[in-house]
Order: sequence, then structure tokens, then C-alpha cells
Amino acid sequence: MADDALRDDAAVTTAGWAGFAVGTIVGTALLWGVARPLAGEGSIGVPAAVVVAVLAAVAFAVSTVRHRHAETVPMPGWQAAMSRLSDVCVGLATAGVSALGVLCAGEVLAAGLDGLEVPAVGGGLLTGIASAAAGSGAYALGMRLRTRDLVALLFAFVVAGTLFSMLTATDPRWWERNFSQLGAGDSAWAFNGTLVIAGLLLATLGSYVGRDLHRLLGDDAIGRIGWVVVLFALAGLALAGVGAFPLHRAEAAHNVCAFAALGLLAVVAVATTAIVPGRPRSLRWTTAGVAVGLAGAVLLWRPLAIYSATALEAVAAGLALVWLSSLLRTLAALAPDEARPSGRAHLRAR
Repeated sequence: MADDALRDDAAVTTAGWAGFAVGTIVGTALLWGVARPLAGEGSIGVPAAVVVAVLAAVAFAVSTVRHRHAETVPMPGWQAAMSRLSDVCVGLATAGVSALGVLCAGEVLAAGLDGLEVPAVGGGLLTGIASAAAGSGAYALGMRLRTRDLVALLFAFVVAGTLFSMLTATDPRWWERNFSQLGAGDSAWAFNGTLVIAGLLLATLGSYVGRDLHRLLGDDAIGRIGWVVVLFALAGLALAGVGAFPLHRAEAAHNVCAFAALGLLAVVAVATTAIVPGRPRSLRWTTAGVAVGLAGAVLLWRPLAIYSATALEAVAAGLALVWLSSLLRTLAALAPDEARPSGRAHLRAR
């Protein structure tokens, strides 16, 4: 056991150093020429973010193939395909988190180091450092991907994307209305893109929840598990729709997707709680508490008008994270770590 842990740690460390070396070389080459600012037009931010994102995705892919490829070998084709597709989505989200983290760091450093311009070698070294952190983290994630890791990834992705959008918002008083105002202006791509990828990641999270439920319940429950996975996918699709239809361009579609995402998440909470074996008390109480908290938050918005829609959206997102964290802690305690190949050659019984 100790030897395995040391071997895994050595692999993660190697991935970090490889990311540093490649990131430094490629970053320096891309930034070669005049010194650049840390953020804004013509800065080191976007080239560095692209390099870091690509290296993070590569590290995750290499780690997944090296350490978890054997899990899919005994699986029927449909189950292996779902597992691989889910891994692709997680890899994409890992790249997104890495890129947005670099962009956010650039904006913060630029605010604190006003006027600083970085030469190509310095920009390359900064890119290398970010690549080392992203590469080692992505490699570790791919080695032993657990469902609860996805909640942390989803939360980090949404927070990083929202913070970057806030830092670069053209309207400094956007918060007086709602978060959707971040989807307009020069940095709209960041906020809207974050929502689209977050929706994809939420759907992927449903796939992993289904995996853990299958490990617990087996093939006899595939029908019920399938409904949970579909509900997660629909909630993710609705969330992606919020970003795909910005408020200032398609208000009706944007609002429909926003309320659909909220409603579907509520249905997901009830349906998933109902299928978890034994319906643990902590999960039931958390589900009920989140429902009461969400109802209270809506009342404080309308009709009491205590705060704006921005605060309601923040509270709803926080409550959703609380519930997801509770669910995944429960599944982590109940579900075995070993893969469980399905005995069905086809997803639909024949």
C-alpha cells in the first residue's frame, strides 16, 4: 500500500515537472518579442491560459489511460462508451478550470502590479509555473476519479468563470440586477462559456452518480438509475442553455432555461434521494433543509423585495452545492470503489 502511494506521488510529481518544462518552453516561444502586460489586450494572459489548458487536458488524458483503462475492459460496449464520454467531459472541464484560473490570476496581479510588463522569458516562466500546478492536479484527478471530486471541479469552474467575468465586466453595477448581466459586454464569452461547460459538467456528474448507484444496486435498478441520469442531463442542458441564450439577445429563451434548470435540480434532489439505499437521514434532512431554504430565498426576493435577483441566484447556487456535497458524501460512504461491469450486453433489456 505504501509503495503504491509513493509510486502515485512520484507520477504526479513527474507530471508537474513535465508541465513546467513544456509550459515554459512553449510559453516563451508564444510570447517572444516585446514585453507584455499581465492582463488585458495584448497581455500574456490568453496565450498562457491556452498553453495551461492544453497541458492540463493532456495530463488528465494520460493519467486516465494509464491508471483507469482496465476498468472499462470487462464492461459491455454501452457502459464503456458512457465511461469514456464522461472522462472526455471531465477533461474538457479540467482544461476550462485551468484556463480561467490563469486569466483570473492575471487580472488580480495586474490590479496589484499596475503598469508591470513582463518579458518573454518571464512570461514563459509564469506559464510554466501555472502549467506545473495544472498538470499535477489534472494527473492526480485522472488517477482515481471519484464522484465527489466532480463537485469540487464544478464549483471551482463556476467560481473561476464568474470571478473573471466580474473582474472584466464593462458595467460595474451589474450586481444591481442579476448575474445574467455578466453575459453581455466584452467579457460575455467567459460567463456564457462557463455556464455552457458547467451544464456539460453537471450532466457528466449525473453519469458518475449513476455509476455509483449501479455499484450499489446492480443491474436490477438500471431503469430507476437511468431516470436519475436523464434528469441530471436535462438540468445540465438547461444550465447550458442559460449561457447559450444570453439575456440581452434571447431574453425569453434565457429565462425559460434558467427557471427550468432550477426546477429540474429540485426534481433531481427528490428523485436521487428516493433511490439511495436506506434513504440516509442526513441526506433526507439536507434535502428538506435545502427545499425550505430555497423557498425562503424566493420569498425574500418576491414579494418581500429584501434583495435583488443576484442575491437569490447566489443563494440558490450555494444551496445546490450543499445538497450535491451531501449526496456525494453519502454515495462515497456507501458505494464500493471497485468498478462493477454490467451483466447486460445492451442498455435496454431485450
